[in-house]
Amino acid sequence: MESPPLVPPSAKLGWLDALRGVAALVVVFDHSSYTFMADFRRELMPQFNTSRYGIMVFFLVSGYIIPASLERRGCVRTFWIGRIFRVYPLWAVVVLVLLAAHLLGVAELHDFGGQSAGTVVVAHATMLQELLGTPNLLLVLWTLSYEMSFYLLVVALFTVRLHRRSGAIAVALAVLSAASVAAGAALPASALSGLVGTGPLIVCASVVMGLAICCASAGSPVLRGFGGVLGGVPALVLVPFNGTVPLWEGLVILAVMFLGTAVYRAGHGQSTWRRTAAAAVLVVVCAVGSASWSGTDDHFARRGWIVAFLLAVLTFAVGLATRRRRVPRILTGLGTISYSVYLVHPLLLAVIDGTVGRQRQNSLVLEVAFFAVLLPVCLLTHRCVEAPSQAWGRRLAGRVELPGTGR
Repeated sequence: MESPPLVPPSAKLGWLDALRGVAALVVVFDHSSYTFMADFRRELMPQFNTSRYGIMVFFLVSGYIIPASLERRGCVRTFWIGRIFRVYPLWAVVVLVLLAAHLLGVAELHDFGGQSAGTVVVAHATMLQELLGTPNLLLVLWTLSYEMSFYLLVVALFTVRLHRRSGAIAVALAVLSAASVAAGAALPASALSGLVGTGPLIVCASVVMGLAICCASAGSPVLRGFGGVLGGVPALVLVPFNGTVPLWEGLVILAVMFLGTAVYRAGHGQSTWRRTAAAAVLVVVCAVGSASWSGTDDHFARRGWIVAFLLAVLTFAVGLATRRRRVPRILTGLGTISYSVYLVHPLLLAVIDGTVGRQRQNSLVLEVAFFAVLLPVCLLTHRCVEAPSQAWGRRLAGRVELPGTGR
């Protein structure tokens, strides 16, 4: 039997790009089906929750990549510079265009429940708005709050040198998820905001997060340690106690990201495949058990979530197993622009809903046409916004890296 072609060194992460590309397309279909294929969507969702599928694939990929990025640099300061220039520029452009579209009357903003403009701005600037009791300007932004929480936890673990225990952390979070369901623990959405108030919580979390990032990026080892640990506090508090998803699902999301990290460690000789496989089995069993036993959703919603979750894990496993094969260029290209695809598509849908309106009948032609318009636009935003901002971030990181600190 002929052995599979090996990928060149520059394409070793092509399989991850392919997974991101597939996940982005599935999420786009999930959201655009509201507008163009609503009847089909209503039939599909109870069987297969396409949104959760795409999101879980994204979280697994992030779990694999993000800690590797930090540890490769070995410097928290350059890690945060890289993340800021990677995530914020396109996010800012999309939000500004959405606000402009709203002022022009071609797109509507969500109701913010009487929160002031300043509160909304500060909450979104932290990217923790989903966990701070503030409705998202765009629906997809809720996942970035969990991404930011993961960044904070990864830095905290790296600072206290517990970052290589990814498998154990994933299992612990998954077990806590199952235990919370078994114990009947359920919290209302944004429970902490309801207790202390949204405004005070946003101020507190913003100050803590800003201080943590500054201290963790400092030259002093003491300040770095303090900042790293401090940054993990809002993540550990907000995800379980102030999310809008059920308590068990918030814990599963973090477990999934740390499972992605555990896979990275096994692939790089920092752990064994046997341990990682055991951790994966435990995480999957606990996640499926949590969804099955949860009483917050009806049977069909739970089934759609479970199918989506299992398929997401299977998709990641297939990508991992075939990582040494050459990945089709179209898939790696989609992965490259996946962040643009993820952020730009709800903006276009908001304009379509605010002008043309949603279709009363399924229209596969319009669905395909939406993708045909979206992808060239995303290629443009990647080239004009993402790529230059990432290049600026790399240059800045090269100038400010702390030589010889390992942090």
